[in-house]
Amino acid sequence: MGEKNQKQEERKQSVTEEEKNDRDVQTSQAEELEVNDYEAAVEKLKAQIDVLEKERDELKDKYLRKAAEFENYKRRTEQEFATFSKYANEQLIVDFLPVIDDFERSLHVSKERREFGPFYKGVELIYNKLMKLLESKGVKPIESEGKPFDVDLHDALMQAPKDNIEPNTIVEEVEKGYMYNDKVIRHAKVVVAKEPETDESVHDEKTREKVKKKESK
Repeated sequence: MGEKNQKQEERKQSVTEEEKNDRDVQTSQAEELEVNDYEAAVEKLKAQIDVLEKERDELKDKYLRKAAEFENYKRRTEQEFATFSKYANEQLIVDFLPVIDDFERSLHVSKERREFGPFYKGVELIYNKLMKLLESKGVKPIESEGKPFDVDLHDALMQAPKDNIEPNTIVEEVEKGYMYNDKVIRHAKVVVAKEPETDESVHDEKTREKVKKKESK
């Protein structure tokens, strides 16, 4: 009886050890699986982080580009608006210049005739007020007579030979030119001095004309 109980106890212990070993193996496997799952999860998260960082960098680059484009657009718009504001009345002033020319012609005629004295003074008063108003708006006449010819400011109608005057000097202003702020809105029409023709040059010119006539025949 005693041996039988002892054998049963031994079998129980054997079963218990096997179960324990099985549990240990299962636990080890479970732990290994957990480690593998953890590493896989970590790798997956790293991959997701890489994707998100790439998207972040792309979005940041797009944002910086858009911000730069907006700043350029803003600067360009401000410049265009400033230019528009600066020259907003240009066409009106250009259309008004012939009226100023008429005023100046009237003043020139009236000044030479005594019977127009009161009329001259009235027109002169209006003209002076008008010119002050235009000056306050940035309009000013271009200085021409006695100045060197400047293609950016003057239109040469003709050249006239003049003694004791430096060639390329403006000797007569036919039509006054005007500037609006820093822009020429009408070039001055002028006559420009050139070197007087010598007898020799006149003779040469006549000779050339005779030769041309003979050749044409």
